[in-house]
Amino acid sequence: MAYWDAAMKFFWREESLPVLVMALGLAFLLLHFLREDRKSVLNTLVFFLTCLFLQFVSSLIHALGFTYAASVFHEFALVGAGIAVIRLWGLLAFRILLPLLRIKPPRIAEDIFVIIGYVVWFLVRLRYAGLELGSILATSAVITAVIAFAMQDTLGNILGGLALQLDNSIEVGDWIKVDDIAGRVVDIRWRSTLVETRNWETVVFPNSQLMKNKFLVLGRRTDQPVQWRRWVWFNVTLNTTPTKVVNAVESAILQAEINNVAKYPAPNCVLMEMDKGCARYALRYWLTDLAADDPTDAAVRWHVYTALERASIKLTVEEQNVHYIKESEKYEEALHQRELLRRLKTLKRVELFSQMTDDELRKLAERLKYAPFARGNVIARQGTPAQHWLFIIINGEAEVYLEGANGEKRVLNVLSKGDFFGEMSLMTGSPRVATVIARTDVECYRLDKDAFEEILRERPAIAEEVSHVLVTRRAQLDSALQNLDEATLNSEIHHRHNEVLATIKRFFGL
Repeated sequence: MAYWDAAMKFFWREESLPVLVMALGLAFLLLHFLREDRKSVLNTLVFFLTCLFLQFVSSLIHALGFTYAASVFHEFALVGAGIAVIRLWGLLAFRILLPLLRIKPPRIAEDIFVIIGYVVWFLVRLRYAGLELGSILATSAVITAVIAFAMQDTLGNILGGLALQLDNSIEVGDWIKVDDIAGRVVDIRWRSTLVETRNWETVVFPNSQLMKNKFLVLGRRTDQPVQWRRWVWFNVTLNTTPTKVVNAVESAILQAEINNVAKYPAPNCVLMEMDKGCARYALRYWLTDLAADDPTDAAVRWHVYTALERASIKLTVEEQNVHYIKESEKYEEALHQRELLRRLKTLKRVELFSQMTDDELRKLAERLKYAPFARGNVIARQGTPAQHWLFIIINGEAEVYLEGANGEKRVLNVLSKGDFFGEMSLMTGSPRVATVIARTDVECYRLDKDAFEEILRERPAIAEEVSHVLVTRRAQLDSALQNLDEATLNSEIHHRHNEVLATIKRFFGL
């Protein structure tokens, strides 16, 4: 019994209960609020309890009469327990209290303060052990000087990492560019900064290198969202006016829905130089997801290409002396006839031209224009003045929807290969009644008013047939929107026929 009392007296002291309650209370708070750091908290708590158990073991050794060994053992366990408590206080202060005050110090600052706490605690315990602090500090100063001289580069990296975080030069999540390497910062450590590139590479930059040399922080601007300006270059022949090129490209890009392209600042097209037989343009846009630079550039290039194709503007390259063999006229004629046959088959599937003769269809086929649209391009906008164009889809899908006053969209139909739209605008000049957007990349043939007008003037009777098709299609659309019965539908068709026929004749001057 005396043995046990002596052991407990050496182990359990006045400060033991408050320290144990404090450590358990800190651990409970941290486990509750720091869910992502629970493993670190649990490890620290286990270390504290282990040190507490070692203190108990030292008390048993003391009870056996080995006082010196017990004192040394107890002192080491006490230092370890103090380190655990300092670590818990550091987590509470830097991970909970300071963020509540909207202060977010860098992780290196937390580590430094915690290490300073460790050193102070260690010196205090040495002082209680009977060692003179003056001699300790003098000796440690000499040792520190020697270590600092031998570890200049390492200390430079450590101080560099601390400076980078304290002045917010870079933060975890920033995209930076150093020389020809660009990537996202994933960690800032004592010695180095880790940057992950788009090629799934992790580049390790010594912090001293970032401090001594310049680097770019991509997409960061004060009080602005993270977005980075990109340049898409293309060349056009000098015989096309810059106004036509800029209008064609900007109108297509501004109306299109392209992933990762910012609406503000708006994309813009500028003429950069004129040299070597061509005009060099740049379409500049702001990228919102810096990881998707190449895919977004590719999507924007495709929109630029299709916009220029629709405007009959040809891309070009710098003038060079090239020797080539010209294809024979026979071969070119064969290609023309093959394309003409394809157009004829397409026109014959269009109900609007079902009553036309083969000669009339051939004339229309000769006047069709190829009009590609990239995914997200607005082909026709609801309510805009008619451009007197009919579109026939030869590949891809387009979505037709109505736009409500509050911005809501009501999808009416999905058009695919062989479908056509814009017939009312072509035949009557009426504004667009719905919006049509490219659901995928879409290839179309476009028929203009002038081409159809030639056919109507040669055979005005076509207007009667066309008006019937127009009225029927419009009535079917209204029926779908208003749930009309068959009798009401037939009445609407009969009522509108003469009105539409008169509008067609007036529009074409028949």
